[in-house]
Amino acid sequence: MINIYQLFPRVFGNKVSQEVHFGSIESNGCGKFSSVDHKALEAIRELGITHVWLTGVLRHASMTDYSAFGIPRNHPQVVKGRAGSPYAITDYYDVDPDLADDVPSRLKEFKSLIDRMHENKLYVMIDFVANHVSRQYHSVAKPKGVAEFGEHDDPAVVFSPSNNFYYLPGQALVTPVSKSAELASYDEPYTEFPAKVTGNDCFRPNPSVNDWFETVKLNYGIDFTGEKQTYFEPIPPTWHAMAEILHYWASMGVDGFRADMAEMVPAAFWKWAIGKLKADFPDIVMIAEIYRPDLYKPFIEAGFDFLYDKVGLYNRLHDILRYGHAAESLSICWKMLEVRDHRMLRFMENHDEMRLASSKFLGNARKALPAVAVSALMHRGPFMIYNGQETGEKGTACPGHSCDDGKTSIFDYTHMPAHQAWMNEGAFDGGKLNPEQQYLFNYYKQLLRFRLDLPALHSGSFYDLMWANPWYTDFDPRFVYAFMRFTLKQRLIILSNFNDSDSRNMRLNVPIDALLKADIPIEQGEQWLATNLMNPADKIVFKPADLPEEGLHISIGPLETAIYELQPIY
Repeated sequence: MINIYQLFPRVFGNKVSQEVHFGSIESNGCGKFSSVDHKALEAIRELGITHVWLTGVLRHASMTDYSAFGIPRNHPQVVKGRAGSPYAITDYYDVDPDLADDVPSRLKEFKSLIDRMHENKLYVMIDFVANHVSRQYHSVAKPKGVAEFGEHDDPAVVFSPSNNFYYLPGQALVTPVSKSAELASYDEPYTEFPAKVTGNDCFRPNPSVNDWFETVKLNYGIDFTGEKQTYFEPIPPTWHAMAEILHYWASMGVDGFRADMAEMVPAAFWKWAIGKLKADFPDIVMIAEIYRPDLYKPFIEAGFDFLYDKVGLYNRLHDILRYGHAAESLSICWKMLEVRDHRMLRFMENHDEMRLASSKFLGNARKALPAVAVSALMHRGPFMIYNGQETGEKGTACPGHSCDDGKTSIFDYTHMPAHQAWMNEGAFDGGKLNPEQQYLFNYYKQLLRFRLDLPALHSGSFYDLMWANPWYTDFDPRFVYAFMRFTLKQRLIILSNFNDSDSRNMRLNVPIDALLKADIPIEQGEQWLATNLMNPADKIVFKPADLPEEGLHISIGPLETAIYELQPIY
């Protein structure tokens, strides 16, 4: 069972609470590798986390000047925000100097963090950004003999199988950002001739501000000028370069990779690269950020262990929470996956999505708890939370590039007030949490621990009970979703009430088919006990033989989730 904590070091360890608009690292503060110390890691493990995804570790484009340490400066016209996007990589072999106490020792400090995490029995994951790099990519940390990206390219052609980049010959790049008087650190505008193709497949020399204008697309041997002909034999140089980068970080002790925008890179590459990687590191975990269900099967076949379940379960839960869609519509999600449920990564927050407590989303983190429970408990696949989610972080700051979008900015130097209350000046004991934040934290901890401790959740089967409880029975499929998780030794019935104001008194039918699959005997007269693990005082005595027609009589409060463990009374 995998429980992932997405940890953005830049904000996770930041103790500064002031927020200067477009503030510098000095004014707004920044977390460090050292901020993720033993106390922090012990608290994360106790929360029920098994894997930590360290976001924004690799050196990326930034307006902060580290040229005194031999790190090239980045032009502000091709940087998003003062701190920069963690997905505009400037050196695949280096780490972000912002995160170091001593910049020249930054790689050593990162290795120390990996060691601390392993000492605390936590697995380490980082981003692998394969589709694009910063416009000013330049490695200062690459091993001897490793070529720079684009070093041997022919920029006179749009495409060549041996090029690392795509080019627009005869055309100069026109950036959508003019030199800012507030942030200007260069007298001359940024120049790029010929223009390279922008990271989101924008084949124009004038990408818009909504394009990934600060990045350039990497070439994996697909000719986009025609019918997307592929040139995978001989193996393109970009493939070799990226495979070496994966091996480099795995050799340092990284236990897994979250592949950014994996679907924009050909599955053939992933199959080749993951095969090579797992030959040397068989336990490495590979997660694909992917939004196209038609690619689920080929990307699993390519070697990915898990795929994002964004367009399925997340979007469906989003629509139930925001627009009042019926809870029973959740059944569509697992049916569409064609028994790949255990290969899907579930979440209700990450750096790309709005904070649940944000006024742009729900404005109240408690209203999201039924969705969080369904996402966490529905299947055996990994479940992820984003740092600050467990304390109701609102993402209300307006630090610079990001402003009032319901997210915690990944582009600016900023902080998380609710998270800081849990961090409590580095004690990581929740000492400054208010009662509502403490309630949320304990709720998340309970769910995450259940996932680890209950056999029916970490290794059991799933059975959807909605088909046996239509609207015309004593049930409310508009607001309540019900399912079973079970092994032959533990049986659970789980219900979540999405109604935020009313309780639901219902009769839940459990069909004979479900009872047989869960090995629950239906002989007349035998009594069983259903105990709500979320509230052990809630107990129901029943006879399994009565469940298909008489059902289980349940009362569930607004926004509550009940996890009933079914056991015989001896």
